[in-house]
Amino acid sequence: MDTLNKFAPNAHWLLRLALVGPFAFHGLGKLLNASGSAEMMQMPIAMVVMLGLVEVGGVAILLAGRLAKDWMVRLAGLAFAGTMLGAIVLVHAAHGWNSLGNMGMEFQVTLLLVALYFVIVGNGESTEG
Repeated sequence: MDTLNKFAPNAHWLLRLALVGPFAFHGLGKLLNASGSAEMMQMPIAMVVMLGLVEVGGVAILLAGRLAKDWMVRLAGLAFAGTMLGAIVLVHAAHGWNSLGNMGMEFQVTLLLVALYFVIVGNGESTEG
């Protein structure tokens, strides 16, 4: 256990990377193909671009690690949580829980919960209580 405890101060990177991967992929996709994304999502292009910028901005903040201010990490988590709530309510909840076929909401709920971790903990280290 002592060996694993040495890694504990850096374990926040596991959750950071869990959010960064999907949000970087989808955020950059929205920015690189705003018109196609807008058509697919049935949203105005300006809204898709704004969403892409929020996602990529949150990715940058989480990748900054401990260099980012606590309030910035909490704000990124809140932006990600809002994005996931929107995706769940507008698209995925209607398809149930199972993510088979990428339509259910289990993956989106997982991302929502990880985002809420950063809203609650910010850039601080988690503590067991």
